[in-house]
Amino acid sequence: MPTEIVTLERGKHRLQLAPRLGGGITAWDWKSADGWTPLLRPWDRASEDRYTLACFPLLPWSNRITQGGFEHDGKFHPIRPNRSDEPYPIHGDGWLQRWHVADHAEDGIRLSLESHAFDGNPYDYAATQSFRLLPDGLSIDLSVTHLGQGSLPYGLGLHPYFLRNEFTRLRSRASGVWLSGADPIPVAYSNTLPPTWDYNEPAPLDGPLIDNCFGGWDGESVIEYPDRGLSITMTMADCNGYSLMYRPPGLSYFCLEPITHPIDAFHMPGRPGLAVLSTGQSLTLKTTLLIG
Repeated sequence: MPTEIVTLERGKHRLQLAPRLGGGITAWDWKSADGWTPLLRPWDRASEDRYTLACFPLLPWSNRITQGGFEHDGKFHPIRPNRSDEPYPIHGDGWLQRWHVADHAEDGIRLSLESHAFDGNPYDYAATQSFRLLPDGLSIDLSVTHLGQGSLPYGLGLHPYFLRNEFTRLRSRASGVWLSGADPIPVAYSNTLPPTWDYNEPAPLDGPLIDNCFGGWDGESVIEYPDRGLSITMTMADCNGYSLMYRPPGLSYFCLEPITHPIDAFHMPGRPGLAVLSTGQSLTLKTTLLIG
């Protein structure tokens, strides 16, 4: 598929981005004696669906919003569904737009986006993604600045697709989880994790579907690949306790998303994790992925 790929290569790893496809990552690879080893599930280059990428940004909110939108300062802001198989608008709108290369240095790339009421959404904002290759990993800084009049609630996240098999183990501490009903919308918070959902100690990634937000996350998760002789440690600076896991049964990947707020926080008491930004104010999500 003819899509511009921007490549950053330094030392033992290589990062590839597709600015036109929502500023998403198409591949992040580690050089071993046998050649390049994928660290995230690579894009198949057969579809422009962002769900086939290795990672994409979530802004100006993460995951789903119910009730056709939200109310803020006495005004209702409608938001339309933005994906054919989803009844709710999901993951914001930055992932659906073309980003631009603002800076390309030896060890880093900065992408930028300016969005004005995309698809009728109430948000006017400027955003950047700053990718930097470290000697032993990758840092991603996602930032959004409110450009509109008045104020609006904002949230951020990343949607990385990690590889998994029967040997893969995950440790991702949490004190509870939002449980859902017939769809992924939360209906209750539980301090008891269901069977096979507890990753406070390293555990395999098999089991039934998880598409839920966890609470009490300490901002560090470790994915161990003993069959490949490596691990990935994901950290979120200034973590406020939320992570989202998508564990589809029977597939070769899972998602572990650093996020600033739970699913449908717009309709939760106190709107946990959402940041109300006035004109010119910003919100930043800093994530680091280290190879061990």
